[in-house]
Amino acid sequence: MKIANMLVAASLVAFISGCASKDKEVFNMPATYWYEQIAKEIKAQDLEKADGFYTSLASEHIESPLLPEAMMMLANAHMQDEEYVLANFYLDEYLKRYGSRENADHVRFMKIKANYESFPNPNRNQQLLMDTISQTKEFLSKYPNSKFRPLAETILVRLELGEYFLNENIKSLYTRVDKPDAAKIYEDKITNSSLGKAQMIEPNMPWYRSWFEK
Repeated sequence: MKIANMLVAASLVAFISGCASKDKEVFNMPATYWYEQIAKEIKAQDLEKADGFYTSLASEHIESPLLPEAMMMLANAHMQDEEYVLANFYLDEYLKRYGSRENADHVRFMKIKANYESFPNPNRNQQLLMDTISQTKEFLSKYPNSKFRPLAETILVRLELGEYFLNENIKSLYTRVDKPDAAKIYEDKITNSSLGKAQMIEPNMPWYRSWFEK
């Protein structure tokens, strides 16, 4: 009986020790270790863990050449996972620390793309829509020869179409609630829009979303 109890106790100690070793934090590892862990967790689609390993890499190896690569890996991973705020965080960090004439247009275009993809329906975030239009126009002005210019121009047209239909919806709303002065402001925006004379087809919207969008 005593032997059995000793075996049970030994098993429990081994189990607790194993759990403790798994939960024990790791410090002072080479930059390659953290980079490999980030890549591993991105592949496993556990971005929360990947973000944690990035924190370790950034804090322990602030001058590592692997750091900018890790930032871009995580930015792309968060974009693919539709976590655009986090994607923008990594892109902003990259621009602050590693932005140059050679890569600035690429990173700034990625920020525009992340913003654009963050709202499938522009009615949900009017300020983000207007900010992204301004950022895209600034990009086109600042980088006229960028290879990303055609894509940025396409995004800008789509954003401006979204803004046009948004203004129509807001004007319609103010008209229905009997606020003619406010409706007039948006009527002027629609009239002065360069898209006013374009032949456009308003995007279809599922009936269950239309209740919330108008």
